[in-house]
Amino acid sequence: MPTLTRRVQILLSPQHYERLAALARARGTSIGALIRHAVEALYLQSDEHERLQAVRRLSTLRLPVADWEQMERESRGERIDPATWAR
Repeated sequence: MPTLTRRVQILLSPQHYERLAALARARGTSIGALIRHAVEALYLQSDEHERLQAVRRLSTLRLPVADWEQMERESRGERIDPATWAR
């Protein structure tokens, strides 16, 4: 875990505080750690979400892809007859 160097103060209602305290106790962690985890999961995962979306977009493309043996031969620079490409 990175070194924590910035402090943020929030105000909670007594009901919210008690619910978070109970949840933190049940998980064996602190309220601060619980809130940091929630912030990271909700607001700081956009890069992961964007990467997943990019992979999903790539998976919908209809690109010519050969079988493993043919791709291996091509990577070694061997000439491949396009008529043998997998469809």
